[in-house]
Amino acid sequence: MATADVPPHPHSGDPVFDLHVGGKMQVVSTTALTGPAELSLAYTPGVALVCEAIAADPTMTQHYTWVPNVVAVVTDGTAVLGLGDIGPSAAMPVMEGKAVLFKQFGGVDAVPICLDTTDTEEIIETVVRLAPSFGGINLEDISAPRCFEIEDRLKERLDIPVFHDDQHGTAVVALAALKNALRLTGREAATTRVVISGAGAAGVAVAKILLEAGIEDLAVTDRKGVLHSSRGDLTPVKRALAELTADRTGRTGSLADVLDGADVYIGVSGGTVPEEDVARMAPESIVFGLANPHPEVHPDVARRHARVVATGRSDFPNQINNVLAFPGIFRGAFDVHATAITEGMKLAAAEAIADLVGDDLSEDLVIPSPFDPRVGPAVAAAVSAAARRDGVARR
Repeated sequence: MATADVPPHPHSGDPVFDLHVGGKMQVVSTTALTGPAELSLAYTPGVALVCEAIAADPTMTQHYTWVPNVVAVVTDGTAVLGLGDIGPSAAMPVMEGKAVLFKQFGGVDAVPICLDTTDTEEIIETVVRLAPSFGGINLEDISAPRCFEIEDRLKERLDIPVFHDDQHGTAVVALAALKNALRLTGREAATTRVVISGAGAAGVAVAKILLEAGIEDLAVTDRKGVLHSSRGDLTPVKRALAELTADRTGRTGSLADVLDGADVYIGVSGGTVPEEDVARMAPESIVFGLANPHPEVHPDVARRHARVVATGRSDFPNQINNVLAFPGIFRGAFDVHATAITEGMKLAAAEAIADLVGDDLSEDLVIPSPFDPRVGPAVAAAVSAAARRDGVARR
């Protein structure tokens, strides 16, 4: 819809609202309907031949529909970044934005779907019933711990990629940046002490991918301190994470306790870390404060004590931005008609992103720009290759 066709809106003159007038998306036909001949091919009677072919062999949807190149961006609006539980209607502008990013950076079509339910079973059943219309499912802004069960059960029931970007997109990009930060500071993964504050969707996924990547000394904290099995208040997800992290190292206590001497801090929790705690980290430390819009450690504070600093914001160097990951991951998965997105595919995506920095590596460049045109193709190629290695590629 052209903005000229829309009556003046309540916030007219505000550039943010002006940009959103009529939404950020539209559906565009790939077929020109210039006369009766084209109409008869695109719709009745010609379309019946294609329908009959698909009915006889459902895999024909991969050739004769848009399904293999379209992802559903699904939310219930309960954990919208920086806004929290704002509901499905208010979440739509974010989901539209996500869909636009899929198209711009991965050449992937996406449809935003905001569900008016927070019931786990209803969300799962709804997505399963919608799945024949899509080549993949991107779960977005669904609160923890429900997001873990929803993703796991959808993976079990569907033979298309299911990906919760708040978890895995963040994890992939954080790992890519950390790989380069470790290289810059001369550290090895196996001997690096890492602290993650936040045990929600992002914190759990970041912890798991770091363990996969060879980090051995890892402590994850929530509001009550380090996750370890002697605590009686842990959810099943947190307990499983405790067993993989602090239980192995014996670390306990508060965030301040485990930051003392730590090499790396990754914040995915919000709140504020006192400067004196950051000052007690190891020399040439690495600080990723990823909360938006207010990082857990402001970059100006972090730079007084750390060698490498990253945030989730675009107005500071080293932005940990999920757009570096999810468009290319789905592009790569779709290119080989993958049935799932594996841990190997995520690790491959992180490696591809990190490698693009190359010889330009510096304190202010441990991760490429989202606008680097090499990112999407590099990630897609790495993910496709990993899908073949992991046995989930169908071509």
